[in-house]
Amino acid sequence: NHILEDVNKCVIALQEKDVDGLDRTAGAIRGRAARVIHVVTSEMDNYEPGVYTEKVLEATKLLSNTVMPRFTEQVEAAVEALSSDPAQPMDENEFIDASRLVYDGIRDIRKAVLMIRTPEELDDSDFETEDFDVRSRTSVQTEDDQLIAGQSARAIMAQLPQEQKAKIAEQVASFQEEKSKLDAEVSKWDDSGNDIIVLAKQMCMIMMEMTDFTRGKGPLKNTSDVISAAKKIAEAGSRMDKLGRTIADHCPDSACKQDLLAYLQRIALYCHQLNICSKVKAEVQNLGGELVVSGVDSAMSLIQAAKNLMNAVVQTVKASYVASTKYQKSQGMASLNLPAVSWKMKAPEKKPLVKREKQDETQTKIKRASQKKHVNPVQALSEFKAMDSI
Repeated sequence: NHILEDVNKCVIALQEKDVDGLDRTAGAIRGRAARVIHVVTSEMDNYEPGVYTEKVLEATKLLSNTVMPRFTEQVEAAVEALSSDPAQPMDENEFIDASRLVYDGIRDIRKAVLMIRTPEELDDSDFETEDFDVRSRTSVQTEDDQLIAGQSARAIMAQLPQEQKAKIAEQVASFQEEKSKLDAEVSKWDDSGNDIIVLAKQMCMIMMEMTDFTRGKGPLKNTSDVISAAKKIAEAGSRMDKLGRTIADHCPDSACKQDLLAYLQRIALYCHQLNICSKVKAEVQNLGGELVVSGVDSAMSLIQAAKNLMNAVVQTVKASYVASTKYQKSQGMASLNLPAVSWKMKAPEKKPLVKREKQDETQTKIKRASQKKHVNPVQALSEFKAMDSI
């Protein structure tokens, strides 16, 4: 949240034409971003290269090579314009967009780093709770981004009555069961070289964010964010459909082929259903001077659509593997393992051959070893002979 505070201060300094404050705060932002990039890049050296590290390093490169140079350019232009006599006009919206990209870039790095952690390991502090509220005096907010009663749609969902929260929690529990099935299925396979597994994991992560929104948690803040997430799922579903049909075309077993095509049709159907349900309406009504929050019906529909899609993805992964194992005898093994889909069992997690000891135990042993008396070699040899004679 420190980067968010600095970004807001930087924009306010620009609007108040405070050159020193602008330059000082921009320097703090650059320093924070550089530290984040350095720490995260160093941390990735502790992991085996793979999809996880690639995603994280891709986010850090985007911040360092694209976002920060643009932000620095806008800061220099703003300082130069405000320092001139008389002060030169500048595009305030461009500066705000560049500042927003810095915050978004660091947030994306954070999300990429947290991808390896399970939902049970995450807590509320792992999600952003503040909004980027500083806007240009001339900027226009869209209808989806407008706050309802001064609050975001996510905050309103968190204020639903306990009875409605219980209904949503029941649906989420059912959704979690489907997610557990998907986790169990994708955890079998190495996702390097298997885009089916990669897409399944991406869709699962986005659907988790959408269900978290219905509970007033997670990174999605407004209806527009949920709609955008639904579009990402639809794009991933289209890519999975294309890969699945490629596998089906190479499958000589008509029954397996028809099963796979049927599950692919379900994915297309449920992606469309999820896109419709993504327009979650969180409403606040003033009844008798008391604010009443509603929106449970649309939230329940969203969770049910996500559950249906999750089940379809699980079945598609299974059917894709079965169809990939069918091949014609004339083609032999050449028909197996298409370039885009390579089914390899995931290697078990690495465990240390020697159990690491606690720091205090290590220090104690070193201390005792330093007090060990030296034994005369001749005496040791005589003891050995004595034992041998016995």
